[in-house]
Amino acid sequence: MAMAVADRPLAGLGYAPAAEERSFMRLSGRDVSESRAIVAEEVPVAIVYNGRSHVVVMATPADLDDLAIGFSITEGIIESPDDVRRLDVVRASQGVELQLEIPAARAEALAARSMAARTGCGLCGVETIADAMRVPPPVGRALTVAPAALWRAASELNHQQTLNDATSAVHAAGWARPDGELVLVREDVGRHNALDKLLGALARERRAASDGFVVVTSRASYEMVQKAASRGVELLAAISRPTGLAIRFAESAGVTLVGLLRASTGNVYCGRERIHPLASGDDSSWA
Repeated sequence: MAMAVADRPLAGLGYAPAAEERSFMRLSGRDVSESRAIVAEEVPVAIVYNGRSHVVVMATPADLDDLAIGFSITEGIIESPDDVRRLDVVRASQGVELQLEIPAARAEALAARSMAARTGCGLCGVETIADAMRVPPPVGRALTVAPAALWRAASELNHQQTLNDATSAVHAAGWARPDGELVLVREDVGRHNALDKLLGALARERRAASDGFVVVTSRASYEMVQKAASRGVELLAAISRPTGLAIRFAESAGVTLVGLLRASTGNVYCGRERIHPLASGDDSSWA
């Protein structure tokens, strides 16, 4: 159990920084020493619609307005940021409330969907298997990407993870232009949260997610494909392998799914027509 101290009461966690230096005892063989390191913070974040709490997620306390919009859109609660009439980030008890005001008809549809969730839950507030397995409409077919663009995006993402550089404990999601230039990055202890924050930031900036592609530092689970496809993302690249269900979801939605994206290698599991060399059947550099 966490202990409250005079200068850091537990009730103050809602205003915790995204990361903070902590002291610890280091053990090495028979040696014991004192040391300090930066650790990532996570706080309970309640997402509240029209005064009714819908879900509680554990998240990094940064870019929470992006999380509110991104989560709401990717979960099908709203269609665009224009549906949000008000958004307040409010300290509440031992965490944070994201208080959104949305049209009454949309709020009423959520009345029975509240639930608590673990860090970065990807199945927040669903009631049935059908809710969890909703396949987004097929994405467009306008994107073409060269392998070098994937390498560039992965490299730039690796160098723009400022919070993870300090803590080695958080995920990142980035949005790149077709040439691989990384435009936006969001980080969070939860991989779904990081993606929701990214998609929320794109929506708030009025950028079309379909104009580029998404690269993430986590595995490509089906929920990640689901969220990306719901915003029209045609290509999702991840540093780890996808699940079989993620591949099937990507195939159904027409998404290009790349896994094991590291340095200058990657696996294209489906949608290979969007990758330049693969359009002509040359897959010699892909394992």
